[in-house]
Amino acid sequence: APAGDTAAMVAARERVLAGGHFEPLSAAVAAAAAEGGAGAIVEVGAGTAHHLARALERAPERRGIALDVSRPALRRAARAHPRAAAVGADAWRPLPLRDGVAGAVLCVFAPRHGPELHRVLAPGGVLVVATPEPGHLAELRGALGLLDVDPRKPQRLARRLGDGFAPRSSARVAWTMRLDREAQVALAAMGPSAFHVEAAELERRAAALPARLDVTAAVTVAVYDRR
Repeated sequence: APAGDTAAMVAARERVLAGGHFEPLSAAVAAAAAEGGAGAIVEVGAGTAHHLARALERAPERRGIALDVSRPALRRAARAHPRAAAVGADAWRPLPLRDGVAGAVLCVFAPRHGPELHRVLAPGGVLVVATPEPGHLAELRGALGLLDVDPRKPQRLARRLGDGFAPRSSARVAWTMRLDREAQVALAAMGPSAFHVEAAELERRAAALPARLDVTAAVTVAVYDRR
C-alpha cells in the first residue's frame, strides 16, 4: 500500500485497538467523558470510533457521534456501537453539528479547532483531549522512523483552544505494551508516520526488531470545562 493510504491506516488502527493495546487510554477517556453533561458524546477525528464506543458503554443513556474525514474510517465507525452515528467532517472546518449538542467532546490524538469545539459543546460539558508524551512509543521511534512528539505540544494545544476552555484536570496515563512483530508494524502504520514510510519499508525495518517487544505508552489525558 502507498504511504498515507487511509484505508491501510484505518485497518492498522483497528488491528491495534482490537488487540486491547490501548485499553488503559480508552478507559481513561471514557471515565473523563462521564464527567460531562447530558448531551451527545462527540469524537472528533474518531477513526474507528473505538474510544467513543468505550465511552458509550459507560453512559447507557447517551448517544454518540463519530466525526472523521476518512471514508474507510467512517465505514468502521458506523458499526462501532448501536448508539453511535458516523458523520463525514473535516476537523479544521465548521462541524456539521448544532450549537451545544455535545455533553462531551473527545479528541484522541486528533486535531483541535478551538472555536468549533466550543460552539458544539454545551454549557456544563467537557472537552477531553488525549496527547502523546515525548516518551510515547520510544522503543519504536528510531527503529521504525516514527515522527517525534513535539515537546512544545502543551503550548500549541493551549493556543489552539484559545480562551473558550478552562483546564479542569490532567492525568498521565502510562503502560507497557507487549507487541509481536505484526502489532509493531500495525502501530507504526496507524499513525501520521504512515504518510512518510512505505508499508514494505516498515516491514523491512521491523524485521530487525525482536519478535516480541515491550513498548512504552505514555499519554496525557486533559479535561477542560467550557467557559
